[in-house]
Amino acid sequence: MTPADSDTPASTPDSAASAGSEALTGSAHSAVTGSPAISAASAIPAWRSPTAWCVLVLVFIAAVSLDLWSKDWAFRTVAPQPVVLVYEQVAGNPGYSLPWHPGVTAIAPDLLDFHLVLNHGAVFGIGQGRGPLFIAFTVLAVCTALWVFGKHTSSRSHLSHIGLALVLAGGIGNMYDRIAVGAVRDFLHLFPHRELPWGLHWPGG
Repeated sequence: MTPADSDTPASTPDSAASAGSEALTGSAHSAVTGSPAISAASAIPAWRSPTAWCVLVLVFIAAVSLDLWSKDWAFRTVAPQPVVLVYEQVAGNPGYSLPWHPGVTAIAPDLLDFHLVLNHGAVFGIGQGRGPLFIAFTVLAVCTALWVFGKHTSSRSHLSHIGLALVLAGGIGNMYDRIAVGAVRDFLHLFPHRELPWGLHWPGG
């Protein structure tokens, strides 16, 4: 036996078992924590992620297009005659009334029907006649949503991006109506023939 041979430690069952245990522990740790690449990608803020912007923009375009198209469709087809809105007649005139028409059942009686209304205020018709204030509020809400997207979501927060895109689409759709029509068009009438609690009511009803 040479000196070199005597300096080399012999492999024993205990050392092999220890090495195997360390390998399994490392693999389990990687599985739980994820690879460094995935962790780094999750830490990228949304405003620096092309994918996050694509999700936000595509969902926004689809939602605002559906919103405006559905309103145009409803005001052309729900009433017996197409309803044409003139800005000068609608803007600043909360008393402006649409032609009477019966509601069209959409899903089931007393659940949802289509009934044309104009809302000069906010939800439940609150704040009638304050269009400029609501336009300013919408601009503030849009800026806030974009700030939340850029600063408080990551590149992989896709559900948050979809939700923010829907908020943006609703705000922009309503702002378009206030600027182009003079009031927000609506036609979805939930729980018709039922009274809402606390004295609230749907616009136009």
